[in-house]
Amino acid sequence: MGKPKKQPSGLSLLAPRYWPAWLGISMLWLTVLLPYAWVMALGRSIGRLSFRFAKKRRCIAEINLQLCFPEWDQNQRQQMLKAHFEALGMGLLEIPMGWWMPSSRLQKLVHIEGLEHLENAKQGGNGVIMLTAHFTSLELGGRLLSYHAPFHTMYRQHDNPVVEKIMARNRIRWLEKAIPRDDVRSMIRSLKGNHVIWYAPDQNAQRKTGVFVNFFGQVASTSTGTARLAKLTKAAVVPYSIVRCDDGGGYNIVLEPALTDYPSGDLAADTQRVNDIIEGWVRKNPAQYLWIHRRFRTRPTRGDLTPYDGI
Repeated sequence: MGKPKKQPSGLSLLAPRYWPAWLGISMLWLTVLLPYAWVMALGRSIGRLSFRFAKKRRCIAEINLQLCFPEWDQNQRQQMLKAHFEALGMGLLEIPMGWWMPSSRLQKLVHIEGLEHLENAKQGGNGVIMLTAHFTSLELGGRLLSYHAPFHTMYRQHDNPVVEKIMARNRIRWLEKAIPRDDVRSMIRSLKGNHVIWYAPDQNAQRKTGVFVNFFGQVASTSTGTARLAKLTKAAVVPYSIVRCDDGGGYNIVLEPALTDYPSGDLAADTQRVNDIIEGWVRKNPAQYLWIHRRFRTRPTRGDLTPYDGI
C-alpha cells in the first residue's frame, strides 16, 4: 500500500524556488473576488488560450474523441475539442472557488436532487461509495456536495508542495476526511464506520488493479476497486454526477438510486456496469468530461502500441 510522499513544510516553502507557485495561488485567490459570470468568462478565455498552446494535451483529447465518437465528422470533433478546453479553463477557476468562495455565494449556485437515495443507502449501516467520474467541475463538486452529505474523499498527492499544502488545508476545512488513493485500509475503515466515500474509478488502471472492459466501444483497462470495496464492506454504491449548467446558472448534482445486485460476483461484469454508467453521463455532457487523460494507455497485450504513441 502506498504512503504519501514527505513534503517540505514551514519556512522551507518560502524558498525562492516556490515563489512562482505562491504567485499562481495568489492569482487564483483573486479570481474568487469576481462575480461568478466573470469567473466563467475568464475561464473560457484561459481554455481557448490553452487550446492554442497545450499541443500535447490537445492531441490526447483529439485521439480520445476520435476513438469514442467515430460517428462524428472532423468539424464536430473540432467544435467539441474547443468546447472541452473552455470547460477545462472554467474547471481550473472552479478550484479556487471550492477552496475560498464563501458558502453564502456557492450555495446559490447548486441544485441537487436525489438526496433521498443517499439517505436510504446509509440506513444499511455499511457505508456508502459515492460513485462519480472525472468531469471538469469535479473539484468544486466535492465542496458543493459537502453541504448536503458530509463525506470522505480519495486524493492523489500533488507533486508541488505549495499546491499540496493549500489543497490539504482546504480538504480539512470542507470534508470530513481525506484518504490517499492507495490507502485501502483507511477506505475500508471509513466504510465499515458507515461513512460516505467519494470514489472516481474512471481513469486508466494498471494491469494489477484493473480488468479490460469496454468504454465507448474501446477496450479500456478499468479499476475494479468499486466492486472489490463493495464486496469487502457490503457498502452501498450510489452513482452521482455534477454538471455545469450551460446557461451560467450554476451546477446540477444528481444522485441516483443505489446499485442493486452489486457486486454480482462477476468482477468483469461489475466493472463494465460502472463504465456503462459513466459513459451514459459523458454522452449527455461530452464537453465537460476529462478527455486530456490517456484513458486507453494500458493495452491488453504487453508491448502493444497505444493510441498515444508518437505524441
